[in-house]
Amino acid sequence: MKIFSGLIKAALAMLMLVSTMVLASAQESKIDEIRKRGTLRMAGILNEDPYFSKDPRSGKWRGFAVEMARDIAKTIGVELEVVESSWGNSILDVQSGKVDLALALTALPKRALAIHFTSPTYYNSFVIISPKDKLKGKSWAELNDPANTFAVDLGSAQDNITKQYLPNAKVLRFKSRDEAIVAVATGKADALVNSVLNGMVMVKRNNALGAVYVPQPLLSSPSVIGLNYNTDATWKKFVSAWADFNRRVGNNQTWIVNGLAPFDITLEDLPEGFDIGG
Repeated sequence: MKIFSGLIKAALAMLMLVSTMVLASAQESKIDEIRKRGTLRMAGILNEDPYFSKDPRSGKWRGFAVEMARDIAKTIGVELEVVESSWGNSILDVQSGKVDLALALTALPKRALAIHFTSPTYYNSFVIISPKDKLKGKSWAELNDPANTFAVDLGSAQDNITKQYLPNAKVLRFKSRDEAIVAVATGKADALVNSVLNGMVMVKRNNALGAVYVPQPLLSSPSVIGLNYNTDATWKKFVSAWADFNRRVGNNQTWIVNGLAPFDITLEDLPEGFDIGG
């Protein structure tokens, strides 16, 4: 009996130890992991002003998405670590745990099947960029005409816009955004469909693209932060709370305007009808 009693005690002790370890593991948040590491890892995209840009000489990153992530890191009490990625790979990097988050993502429903989306950090309107004054002030319905030719990068959020709102127009789909830009600059297409922040930088860099126009109705897509689905609720709630607070008090708008400043773009320069806050 004494041996049997001893085995029971040992088994109970082992169960208690395992339970304690499981509980401790369950209670450890993603935030705890980040603090132990000392860095918040974000996906950074090369040559994507005003969101991300890496100085090839110093290796330093700039852009409003970088500044947003830096503030999240500061709030947690760690440094920001930017991991070089691409728009497509950033989703995979979040899934695999290579990075803790990815910013400036368009909240496409299909993407939400792969990663968790936070509350919006800002809203980015879809626009047309064109050197042709005749397209100014036209609605999406008026632009939806076989006489108009639009350029777009294949498979992007703006490509989805052309399929939904410009089915009757002629649409040239290219593998890259740069190819779509060239099509407009050379007169092969009348206009480029993209987002307003990208568009503002495009026309500053290339006068041949003309101006940025915001067709009505205003089509705004929430820009969100992507997180791994398997991370805990505390982490997800924290990042969403950060996004909500900074969007509502105007901090995110300030970071965006600062990101546009190197291109001599001010808040007043943004096209009529566009609202960062949605």
